[in-house]
Amino acid sequence: MDALAGLLEGPRARGAFMIRACFDPPWAVRVEDRAPLTVMLMVRGGAWIVPDTGEWLRLRAGDLAIARGPDPYVCADDPGTAPQAVILPGGACSYPDGRPLNGSMDLGVRTWGDRADGEAVLLIGTYLVRGEIGGRLLDALPPLLSLTSQAWDNPLTPLLMTEVTRDEPGQEVVLDRLLDLLVIAALRAWFARPSAEAPAWYRALGDPVVGRALRLLQDDPAHPWTVASLAAEAGVSRAALARRFTDLVGEPPMGYLTGWRLALAADRLRDSEDTLGAIARQVGYGSAFALSTAFKRAYGISPQEYRVPAPAPAPA
Repeated sequence: MDALAGLLEGPRARGAFMIRACFDPPWAVRVEDRAPLTVMLMVRGGAWIVPDTGEWLRLRAGDLAIARGPDPYVCADDPGTAPQAVILPGGACSYPDGRPLNGSMDLGVRTWGDRADGEAVLLIGTYLVRGEIGGRLLDALPPLLSLTSQAWDNPLTPLLMTEVTRDEPGQEVVLDRLLDLLVIAALRAWFARPSAEAPAWYRALGDPVVGRALRLLQDDPAHPWTVASLAAEAGVSRAALARRFTDLVGEPPMGYLTGWRLALAADRLRDSEDTLGAIARQVGYGSAFALSTAFKRAYGISPQEYRVPAPAPAPA
């Protein structure tokens, strides 16, 4: 598996929140949904994305932005426009004073805003659960990134515009897969930029020694690796590998391996019906108990709680 494929294989939306938002100026919406990842594709007109901290981002027709949660932000026609609505967890909407909108901005199937033919039209797709996006991918992204229409060729916009307003059996699954494709295509283009700020482990793959060790860990995480066995494979001493790996990746080899194993286990908990014991063997743990202990230490919850997350509270 190449590094980029390993990084991008994570997006797997399940019942993602996807809408076509249509507005006439002045308009502004504050987003407080705490979603792990949201994609905003500007179809017509323009918009500003204004986070509570950090630089503002301008979107023009054809541009795409990706916001990494959970920090809130405002999407508006102008940075000075006061929000008219607030998006809350689970797709609930309210006025800024807390009163529920009660569907007053609904415009039809997955369409929301002022009028269906508004001056500004955005396609918005939101992953609702962190497990639908690999943790390593989220950690590799800045809070807010964008691609201009000149920076990438996006063939998915017409298809998304056609599909998002359909109300047919299985449509949710179609939209989930299209959202995954959009994210993967956008991030592939973003990481390919000359100025891309890729994570340290990604850059380290270019090192002849550390890159060899990283590929071994990524390709065969279930192997009983030690620093000594990795060093032998890489053709250097144990001390040299440990020092060089830590300098380039930012953590020791065994620390990286633990994180990689647990990330794979998290994906398989959500994407398969394998038992915890089977997953433990697949990712290099000797027993379900050993995996459960390490998983809870890293994620703060048990594998079972991760596999079947508690339902989101109903909006007030």
